[in-house]
Amino acid sequence: MSLTIEQLEERVADLLAEAKRLGADAAEAAVSSSAGLSVTVRLGEVETIEHHRDRGLGVTVYFGRRKGSANTTDLSPAALKETVARACAIARNTSEDPCAGLADPELLARDWPDLDLHHPWELEPADAIALAQECEAAALDFDPRITNSEGANLATDEGSFVYGNSHGFLGGYPTTRHSLSCVVMGREGDSMQRDWWYDTKRAAEELAPPPQIGRRAAERAVARLGARKLGTREAPVIFRADVAPGLLRSLIGAIRGHAQYRQSSFLLDTLGEQLFPEWVRIHEDPLIPRGLASAPFDNEGVATRPQDFIHQGVLKSYVLDSYSACKLGLRTTGNAGGVRNLAIESNGPSLDELLRRMDRGLLVTELMGQGVNPVTGDYSRGAAGFWVEKGVVQYPVEEITIAGNLRDIYRDLVAVGSDDEIPGSVRTGSWLVARMTIAGN
Repeated sequence: MSLTIEQLEERVADLLAEAKRLGADAAEAAVSSSAGLSVTVRLGEVETIEHHRDRGLGVTVYFGRRKGSANTTDLSPAALKETVARACAIARNTSEDPCAGLADPELLARDWPDLDLHHPWELEPADAIALAQECEAAALDFDPRITNSEGANLATDEGSFVYGNSHGFLGGYPTTRHSLSCVVMGREGDSMQRDWWYDTKRAAEELAPPPQIGRRAAERAVARLGARKLGTREAPVIFRADVAPGLLRSLIGAIRGHAQYRQSSFLLDTLGEQLFPEWVRIHEDPLIPRGLASAPFDNEGVATRPQDFIHQGVLKSYVLDSYSACKLGLRTTGNAGGVRNLAIESNGPSLDELLRRMDRGLLVTELMGQGVNPVTGDYSRGAAGFWVEKGVVQYPVEEITIAGNLRDIYRDLVAVGSDDEIPGSVRTGSWLVARMTIAGN
């Protein structure tokens, strides 16, 4: 049985009361519940139909500056009491941590807007299967060179999140997320290539039409047929919009408070430094209606707000929760649980204009491997894409490695394209970087 927001709030309130009864000076708890449907079809046949239902609760108690945490998936009254007791036992046997504690009560959200995050989709499995089949069929019919499929998947999920603490905060909100994806393979002679596309939204009616997603996956796969290798060289590189978010995520990882106080970041102690060209602005807006990462408060109940991390190329703020802020002698930025709706502003050009501006270089459309060192910033990843001459794509390339250092990549960012209509919670256009090493033959 799915629990309502009100029922989840009752569980959290009971849990906080139990923590107080057991002598805790402070406590906080978060509970989530979700249910959904996922179907996968391959070559027109149903491969999987999955219904899922998940729930979980975590509680943290404080005895002075001693902290204990426990989790459970059983939300019965007896299980909640046992979970609180476990957390209290842990706290009584841990060392004091001067930064352990709840968020500043003055920063907690008290009133918040309805962000329109809840749009249930009453979808029967047969209807989900039909939509996935329509998506895959469009891909398979796109071009005779599309010869196989890894399938199309449709998933819909409805959930609720509630957080409360002993400062008197108690709040929650329901959410939905719906997605449709397709993966196909193309063949031409001895060349075989695989590619994919997808869309994801809070409201089902905003999803791209299934045939559009299928055709986009097929188009991408066909474009890669006949890929060649490159010789080793240095050249400008464009990270296409669908792979560029990784560069932003590496930045956020480096400016997280936890990476800073642990001294495990290539951007250690860079607050106030010029990291990007002056035109660059990187920011978050957690309050976008229907945003995929929108939230009125963070995982500590702190009110979220739009804010710049990079302004005019300068690092203006780390990404902080209450604990990391305390360790650094700063104030939380409301980012317990992560950054929400991250974006980098475009400075104008379309992807075609970026290609013309680059003139000769590499357009990266796929990245492979985990070759990013968060401590040194060294960047080396397998890649595939297209070689460009005189601003025009000439042929696809594969089995190459692109390498550099993230500090240099950020400093040498020439332009961000206006082609930022990509699915997901990170908004960015394609990145043109002045120069990187391309390792090939």
